[in-house]
Amino acid sequence: MLNKNIETFLGCGSDYDDAKIVIFGAPFDSTTSYRPGTRFASKTMRAESFGIETYSPYQDKDLEEIAVFDGGDLELCFGNPKKALKAIEKFSAGILADNKIPCMIGGEHLVTLGAVTAAANKYPNLHVVHFDAHADLRNDYLGEPLSHATVMRRVWGLIGDGNIHQFGIRSGERSEFLFAREHTYLHQFGFDGLEQAVEDLRGKPVYFTLDLDVLDPSVFPGTGTPEAGGVTFLQLLDAVLKLSPLNIVGFDINELSPVYDQSGVSTAVACKILRELLLLFA
Repeated sequence: MLNKNIETFLGCGSDYDDAKIVIFGAPFDSTTSYRPGTRFASKTMRAESFGIETYSPYQDKDLEEIAVFDGGDLELCFGNPKKALKAIEKFSAGILADNKIPCMIGGEHLVTLGAVTAAANKYPNLHVVHFDAHADLRNDYLGEPLSHATVMRRVWGLIGDGNIHQFGIRSGERSEFLFAREHTYLHQFGFDGLEQAVEDLRGKPVYFTLDLDVLDPSVFPGTGTPEAGGVTFLQLLDAVLKLSPLNIVGFDINELSPVYDQSGVSTAVACKILRELLLLFA
């Protein structure tokens, strides 16, 4: 007897009821300001994930030992950010209502707003840890308030002052850095201050958002807005592992645009980082 061919991320074939973490894709890139293509990230990562192992020698853990459900990709309305964000919020809220952790694969970084909105509705004292090359604190981009360049400004509008911790930031308008001095904890260029932030956030609900362009383009060229001066894979992995004491209630990984790296290296890096995140937060 034949079974349906359902492609999931490596080692994430558990039933929904058994799973602690639920993966889903948010293939949306309609506000990308430079090079589009992140809509293809989730499907590409699923296909290419089978090029790595389920076992992590970094954590001595195996995906086969945890329960993760892969819910596939959402069908999002291209060209309408509000509808797309509402769909992401609704799906994330359903996962959170079942006391599970949503893990979203973007997509452009704007998709984070939908998932954070759902998390903030359940956890009024939500905090956000943000790894990125870009501050994403513009109030609008070319007159549009909903953009991957404004996503953290919109998140700030939800959760308020002092609740956003940003790391790796090396790009943005001067006005964004001035805004951050008053309203967020912004750490430039790397992960200095991360250990103190983790200590301060112990016991609090935390949403983690990872824009993969925090990595240097020499490590991760497959992204829409590459920025020189980023971190290495091992520096990012070390920073991710430092998050282990946190109460992570949701997380995402975004801004892989696989079409800009035909070697497949960027996708392999994204898959490996996602494996580590799943093992860490499960």
